Amino acid sequence: MEERFTGSFTQQEPIPEEGIAAALSVLRHGRLHRYNVAPGELSETALLEQDFAAMTGARFALAVASGGYALGCALRAVGVQPGDRVLTNAFTLAPVPGAIASVGAAPVFVGVTEDLVIDLDDLAAKLDRARVLMLSHMRGHLCDMGRLMAMCDEAGVTVIEDCAHTMGAAWDGVPSGRHGAVGCYSTQTYKHMNSGEGGFLVTDDEEIAARAVILSGSYMLYERHLAAPGPEVFERVKYHTPNVSGRMDNLRAAILRSQLRTLDEQVARWNERYRVVEEGLRGVPGLTLIARDPRETYVGSSIQVLLLDWAPEALQQVLARCAARGVELKWFGGAEPVAFTSRYDSWRYAETEALPATDRVLAGIVDMRLPLTFSLEDCAQIARIIRAEVSAVFQRG
Repeated sequence: MEERFTGSFTQQEPIPEEGIAAALSVLRHGRLHRYNVAPGELSETALLEQDFAAMTGARFALAVASGGYALGCALRAVGVQPGDRVLTNAFTLAPVPGAIASVGAAPVFVGVTEDLVIDLDDLAAKLDRARVLMLSHMRGHLCDMGRLMAMCDEAGVTVIEDCAHTMGAAWDGVPSGRHGAVGCYSTQTYKHMNSGEGGFLVTDDEEIAARAVILSGSYMLYERHLAAPGPEVFERVKYHTPNVSGRMDNLRAAILRSQLRTLDEQVARWNERYRVVEEGLRGVPGLTLIARDPRETYVGSSIQVLLLDWAPEALQQVLARCAARGVELKWFGGAEPVAFTSRYDSWRYAETEALPATDRVLAGIVDMRLPLTFSLEDCAQIARIIRAEVSAVFQRG
């Protein structure tokens, strides 16, 4: 009798009791707005920003309403104007080109390698076409950040890192988000901390930080931030920076502060699950595991494999057969966007050019979430099911 997985791929762990207690405290006093504080009180949001800056090693941190807002805010803060072009990965999620379009700029898509990272050779060929790169660490895969930053620095290209899938990750010991001028993070439910929606922006640049705070909707209450520049910096930018409100509130900040304290522990748990699935899929005919560079400290909250050069019909058979056994796989090769999966040519508000090597990779990407509600045995069972179904379809040729 075939085994069937009965768990949920979208069920997250409960909010920690410490976070629930902190949230109840905010609800009881009613001061949810980040700037609504009692005399002498430090808001939960300001304290969270201070904690997040310390965790990442950044000088400045800003908590905002979503990861997508953080991306758009970062683009405005580094000076991207309507009509500008912004480099970005061809393999990413819709909020990344969406953020570029939201400021009136145009994405220039850069190819992806079989390691699911930005193609640095393609990037080198396109660096003269824009002055900003919005680098998406898509699905938690980090490229050679040393080489990328050397290339961008030489070309005078400012790097904004999309770290929605890499909070807690690092390259060569440097936290994700700390290589470029700005790092942007998400705390949407399916990310590494859960506040439903939410995000962060970090930077060491005082003017970028001040502009981001004003942009986020601080009015002239910026002195109530703990992880922000001094008032003299705000004096230079406050009359020239629009308010594009996207603040985080104290309720979400209260939920997040306790989660931030246990992030390293959660990363270790995700990686245990990732390694169980990875090991269970090793050696499956027709299936390619994604190589991990030893310089990369990753967070295995999802796993991707490649079914390279498979016919679309055969690949869809794998998805259907796994789904019939309770295993939910997503495919980035479909011509039409489905749920969160889409391709660079799905976003028809942006001009695209042919990327045949990237198209081949995208056509084979199979993706699966690994929530912490899965046990290690769950992960082993999932791997057995995928292994069996990929093998069955592959053998049929």
